[in-house]
Amino acid sequence: MDLINGNEIAQEIIEELKIEVSAIQGGKPCVVFIRVGEDPASVSYVSKKEKTAEKIGIESRLQLYPNSISQDELLEEISLANNNNEVHGILVQAPLPDHIDERTIFNHVSPSKDVDGFNAFNLGKLCQEQEDAFISCTPAGIIELIKRKNITTEGKHVVVLGRSLIVGKPAGMLFLRKGFPGNATVTFCHSRTPDLENHTRRADIIIAAIGKPQFVTKEMVKEGATIIDVGINRIEDSNKKSGFRLVGDVDFEQVAPQTKFITPVPGGVGPMTVAMLMKNTVQAFKGNHS
Repeated sequence: MDLINGNEIAQEIIEELKIEVSAIQGGKPCVVFIRVGEDPASVSYVSKKEKTAEKIGIESRLQLYPNSISQDELLEEISLANNNNEVHGILVQAPLPDHIDERTIFNHVSPSKDVDGFNAFNLGKLCQEQEDAFISCTPAGIIELIKRKNITTEGKHVVVLGRSLIVGKPAGMLFLRKGFPGNATVTFCHSRTPDLENHTRRADIIIAAIGKPQFVTKEMVKEGATIIDVGINRIEDSNKKSGFRLVGDVDFEQVAPQTKFITPVPGGVGPMTVAMLMKNTVQAFKGNHS
């Protein structure tokens, strides 16, 4: 079993980006983080993104709004960032309040500044395999892990557990692309899939992104499979000072011994998501200055 260390690979990318950004003449990349409300997880995620941007030399601007902001008001704030030539990337932190439609908000971000890769325009570019598409950061991070570990994907069977627009669907599309990593046969599974184990047991690579703690057990995984665990779930643990611990969608202790490669939680896909956001921001800057 080979543990895929997302912290180490993310750090490699950050160091590469530091060099790239330091060589830029006449300005530097700028990303705007838009956060609505005080959701603890959102506060933590945005803080990590700000700190990483600072390490690289990317300017970040945090715009905070109360939960009471209307959808129209938020759309107007995004329009201001869209039209600001000093801003190269825009990230709207999810989740948003119930009265705001996330898809409408994501699609309002200018495609050329959509560093989260959630705009329908960029998802369409991904389907068409256009190289200048901004790819959703978690799926992009998964592919980068596969690439840097030189894990074979051609002719392999990839099973994606989950069909979200943020992770599942774009991840599957990336493995379908021509070239490396790609040329795989992809099966999407979800809450309505019958006999799920029949699919997962045939998988060479499993992408677990369903948000159910320790859902994938050793009986669901064949010997020598590669497991990419996207899940981040809190479960109670009286031995921890916080009262909980983080686990993935995979029962790591059970599954790890029979895998060829596996990502841990935490320290697997999570750090890659932030690193790929920074990579997208530098890409957005270059696209604006080409």
